[in-house]
Amino acid sequence: MKDTDTVAKAGASDAGTWTLGDRSVNRIGFGAMRLTGSAAFDLGEPGDRDTPVRVLRRAVELGVHHIDTASFYFSRLRSANELINTALAPYPEDLVIVTKVGPGRDPSGDWYTATPEQLRGQVEENLRQLGRDHLDVVNLRRMSQDSISEHFGALADLRDAGLIRHLGVSDVRAEHVAEARAIAPVVCVQNQYSLDVRGSGELLTYCGEQGIAFVPFFAIAGEGRDEGAGAGGGGSARVRAVAEAHGVSPAQVRLAWTLHQGRHVLAIPGTGNPAHLEENVAAGALRLTGEDMELLGVTERVTGRVPRAPRSAR
Repeated sequence: MKDTDTVAKAGASDAGTWTLGDRSVNRIGFGAMRLTGSAAFDLGEPGDRDTPVRVLRRAVELGVHHIDTASFYFSRLRSANELINTALAPYPEDLVIVTKVGPGRDPSGDWYTATPEQLRGQVEENLRQLGRDHLDVVNLRRMSQDSISEHFGALADLRDAGLIRHLGVSDVRAEHVAEARAIAPVVCVQNQYSLDVRGSGELLTYCGEQGIAFVPFFAIAGEGRDEGAGAGGGGSARVRAVAEAHGVSPAQVRLAWTLHQGRHVLAIPGTGNPAHLEENVAAGALRLTGEDMELLGVTERVTGRVPRAPRSAR
């Protein structure tokens, strides 16, 4: 039986919920990296301003209340944070905006890695751009450092000062999560993870055991894709076969597979295209079978069996 009708009518609530800090969020969220142009950062051409504003407002209408962003998401003419501010302020009470610090870009677009002392400036930059007096969640994005204790400790101080409510970490290994948790609570881990890139599988399982949200980035990108230029969502014959069986797109299969990895897994697909937004959100209603999961190369994890949403929620 094809799932075309069910998926087409879906909203973000069909993916179920998980706790992010002290807030319950729908497990399908939105990543803001692709709002600023045809590719991330300065890799493409800036688009018009009205379309990303419309995408953000439509995301919230569809039940998305978890948006992932960063002050370094900007192109020659567009800033993701400023677009979010324009589209959504005054912000809905249930909206959780997650940002990240550690890497940064100066006004000319050149990259740098913040010292612990520079993290306050990055946090304040996010506050100014978003027009907020505090940040819901801030992820420390590890660059190449072996230890994150000093950087995470600086963010913990900003949390104590009231500039941040909750902390997370990104692009880390298990020892980094342990370092961070020895300093302050960690509410989420954001690592690359997808059908084709599964190096963080043990960390995903650990987060589920500890009740920590696991937030994979580049979940739609197929193997060998240039993630900065966008996701293909197709690729392998196995993905296409499952997509055809359910009457959905390969990108929706990849997102559904991601959500099937655990009830604590939150997807943050990003797009600047209104039609792709609708498709991404609708993927939360797609329920893959055991046969589908075997064909895709892995069975469901014991922490990740997601019950079918009640019909009244569709």
